[in-house]
Amino acid sequence: MGQAEWAHDLAKDLLETDLPRRWAHTQGVAARAVSLAPILGDATDTLIAAAYLHDIGYAPRLVVTGFHPLDGARYLRDVQHADDTLCRLVAHHSCAVNEALERSLFEALTAEFDAVGPELIRELTYCDMTTGPDGTHLDVTERLAEIHSRYGPEHLVSRSIATSTPCILAAVKAVDTALAAQAGPASDRTRPAR
Repeated sequence: MGQAEWAHDLAKDLLETDLPRRWAHTQGVAARAVSLAPILGDATDTLIAAAYLHDIGYAPRLVVTGFHPLDGARYLRDVQHADDTLCRLVAHHSCAVNEALERSLFEALTAEFDAVGPELIRELTYCDMTTGPDGTHLDVTERLAEIHSRYGPEHLVSRSIATSTPCILAAVKAVDTALAAQAGPASDRTRPAR
């Protein structure tokens, strides 16, 4: 069984019954990760696995700090003995350091989980921030507005998302650019083969 299949089963077990909407979001994020396969190469399985696992820290039985990236990453490391890269992707997804600062958990997050190289974290952020809470595809601006609407302007999640917006927008732009470059010019896609 590959990482992605294992991650799917684990996330389903943790989220499907207790948090069905979060499970729908997770499946949508994983589907977005699958769609990035043309630009991921050998990292495809890792990104799909991280997409399935990125929100497991919301599972009621895993909540310790109330900060889902840290709770999920700790569970993966300490209980599941998951791959270090997966743990770090979960810990740092979607510019999590900004929410960690809001929660006074920055030191814990960064001491326990080193940052991940920019490529996979950028792709995971793209997948998360272009998927709505019910798993449907959203434009990044719609997704950011949805988060602000759900939490309200003074909530620490809204504040951290506001701080993270430039990082999130840059990640989405970089992935969109990579996908467009991989696809090639429109004229190449419509020209008949010789």
